[in-house]
Amino acid sequence: MAHTKAGGSTQNLRDSQPKYLGVKLYAGEKAKPGAILVRQRGTKFIPGNGARIGKDDTIYAVREGVVKFETKRKIRFDGSKSSLHKVSVV
Repeated sequence: MAHTKAGGSTQNLRDSQPKYLGVKLYAGEKAKPGAILVRQRGTKFIPGNGARIGKDDTIYAVREGVVKFETKRKIRFDGSKSSLHKVSVV
């Protein structure tokens, strides 16, 4: 005889930790060198003047200034058009 009631196993007790992705400094806000502007997976945003991209696609400021977002149109090799979101520190 079992001394404790059968517990059974469940499969829905695991969950991954939140990654806190997204835009961290918005347009018009002041940025210091090294400040994170955007945390992302892949390159939804591309760096412009005064910004660089890190190993994990994080965009950060390399100089002091004001954050600026702009949309740039790009023509691909097959002739189709796409819009890129560019982040700069001016």
